[in-house]
Amino acid sequence: MAEDFDYQSMLAGELYLASDISAHHQSTKGKMLQQKINQTPFDQPETIVALEAELFGQFGKHGFVQPPLYVDYGRHVEIGEHFYANMDCLFLDVNRIIIGDHVMVGPRVSFYTAGHPIDAAIRSQELEFGLPIIVKDHVWIGGNSTILPGITIGARSIVAAGSVVTKDVPEDCIVGGNPARVIRKINDKDHHDWQEAAQQYREKKSRALGAAHSIIKE
Repeated sequence: MAEDFDYQSMLAGELYLASDISAHHQSTKGKMLQQKINQTPFDQPETIVALEAELFGQFGKHGFVQPPLYVDYGRHVEIGEHFYANMDCLFLDVNRIIIGDHVMVGPRVSFYTAGHPIDAAIRSQELEFGLPIIVKDHVWIGGNSTILPGITIGARSIVAAGSVVTKDVPEDCIVGGNPARVIRKINDKDHHDWQEAAQQYREKKSRALGAAHSIIKE
């Protein structure tokens, strides 16, 4: 339908006029849900999760976005299972933001799908565009990072705090900086060292719990 032309163009990554998007497709509902979430007391996490499940287009099990949060539409964001985002995150979802399972996001991270023409004359006509962002499984994005339109972040990679990601991130690597560049690959030594640290944690906790249980029995 002609009245859906600009909305469909927006989702297709083509130029569109936001002012010509029909009322049916406007972002008002997402903004209202955002407001409800941000005004919900912190001691009501079940209510927050229920509202977030209504806000996002997909919201997997065991997900939580720490308020306050900010969206454009909200419904163009698809989030997998076991997701956590800290406070003040922004999802500027004029196009789709697709996030995998077991993804961790630090505070004040921004996902920008929106873009504007380089040519000033075209930009002054208020034409804009949006490109999707894809975050694969087991990614960790450090606080105050910015993910720009059209970016894919590969599985198991880490984005250092304060990064501006302007290019796709390969899987299994650490990137950082402005613009973000590959710092190094995640290697076998990393896996070995962290598995060893986790094992030491489990053993120490087991001993501590055993000692506490022994004291209680006495």
